[in-house]
Amino acid sequence: MSVTEINIVSFGYLHGAPPPAHLTLDLREHFNDPDRIESLRYLTAEALPVRAAVLATPGIQELIAGAAAVADAYDSGPQAAPLTIAVGCAGGRHRAATVARVLVKRLGKTGVPVHLTHRDLAKPVVEHGTSRV
Repeated sequence: MSVTEINIVSFGYLHGAPPPAHLTLDLREHFNDPDRIESLRYLTAEALPVRAAVLATPGIQELIAGAAAVADAYDSGPQAAPLTIAVGCAGGRHRAATVARVLVKRLGKTGVPVHLTHRDLAKPVVEHGTSRV
């Protein structure tokens, strides 16, 4: 194994620039945003209904599998080093946080230490009428 640890960071583009990472997944344009569902808007990925909505989105499971495959490719490399994966969406409270959680579970099975940081999960919802993606 050449990956010494995996750091996964979820974030929202509306709260600042993406964190430095080897791989950044941008979920804004291709995957449904639970923020658009009124009953889910003020919840976060800590709530089961949010996670269920995100994980039911067509293509999201394939994206998670692809990100895990990329992590495996890094692990096959000749240099021992940490790997950072950033997962971003508009606000960092729904899609990014859910996908990051699933990646932690999946990559944690490899035996490499996996760390999760939710940079923007606790930040307030960006209200409609402001710059949104």
